[in-house]
Amino acid sequence: MNRKKPELLMPAGSPELLRTVIAYGADAVYLGDETMSLRAKAKNFNIFEIRDGIAYAHDHGVKVYVAANIFAHNEDLRKALRLFLQMKDAKPDGLIISDPGVFTIAKSICPDIPVHISTQANSTNYATFLFWHDQGVKRVVAARELSVMELMEIRQQIPEDMEIECFVHGAMCISYSGRCLISNYLTGRDANRGECTHPCRWSYQLVEEKRPGQYMPVFEDERGTYLYHSKDLCMIEHLDELITAGADSLKVEGRMKNALYAATVARAYRRAIDEWYEAPEIYKDNRASYLEEVKKCSNRGFTTGFYFGRPDESAQVYDTSAGMGEYEYLGTIHPEDGWYGFIQKNKFCVGDTVEVIRPDGSTLTAQVKALYNEAKEPVADVPHASSKCYVDLGTELFDYDIMRTAHTQEEE
Repeated sequence: MNRKKPELLMPAGSPELLRTVIAYGADAVYLGDETMSLRAKAKNFNIFEIRDGIAYAHDHGVKVYVAANIFAHNEDLRKALRLFLQMKDAKPDGLIISDPGVFTIAKSICPDIPVHISTQANSTNYATFLFWHDQGVKRVVAARELSVMELMEIRQQIPEDMEIECFVHGAMCISYSGRCLISNYLTGRDANRGECTHPCRWSYQLVEEKRPGQYMPVFEDERGTYLYHSKDLCMIEHLDELITAGADSLKVEGRMKNALYAATVARAYRRAIDEWYEAPEIYKDNRASYLEEVKKCSNRGFTTGFYFGRPDESAQVYDTSAGMGEYEYLGTIHPEDGWYGFIQKNKFCVGDTVEVIRPDGSTLTAQVKALYNEAKEPVADVPHASSKCYVDLGTELFDYDIMRTAHTQEEE
């Protein structure tokens, strides 16, 4: 296989999720600090957590990229200056930036830390890639509006040492490369500064200007319609085409997702990439199984976005904002002196059958033999979310084993 193995780049919305995606096969993770990230509602990282996260990742051979990709207003430039002074010491493997002013500050303070140009910067042609290369940039995150054929042409026109990063999985923003004004207009919270309220998920009805108070359902649906509600991107059945086109890094969206989502998606894409690299025929034979696995975590249905042409109405979800998913997250195991502790996420009971997904790629089905509260007293069930509990499944468990249970629908 002549083509180099692409990087699997996973989101980390918290220190615990950073460790989770590393356990489940990420080659690199991206995270945000508390001031300059486009995911203000994620838990995010303070500077001490960033330093610890980088050290932990590097100990496991994994890279860390720090997102500072807001579009800055004047008052944000002081935050950028402070952040990059901290990053100079923390030494992440890359800084994800979209704003030219923020880029200039980063290069002046951290000249030795590579800059990755964010998808927010709308890089849609090879001339733009070449512009950034002239500025010393070695990686650009391709705009999500690009097709596979356009990516291939960009790859042919840019230097070999320049990397293309592509989104392969996760939520799709309805606005161009994620540059959205709807949240700011409706709520005063600016999506381009990390405070999006996700109005693309809201239900809408039509009002004619001269008929105030008369709400006319779009498409004659009495519930209204979710006009802007896109299905999630999923390219797990088409990784071979993206890699052949020239993608160096395959990026998953989801810094606000839970550990079950992060682990399930990382494990599926890790297996898909490894099997493609081992032999493309193995990957092609197993594509349906990869898809079945990612369907088991939270999703809104799947689309291939713009990669094979402009999306039509089939890429939208008009009748609900609810997510789908076949499994519910119960907790992540962390062994303690022979006890299998976890922070409980959803209720389950003694006698229930659960699945355990594991970083090694295996899946265990087991019955809950016993449950214990934080005081290690036996209980019949664990009904209180976020409480510390212990479980006995009648078998040995390992760090970062994740328990899940089958159900019909999942909403985050």
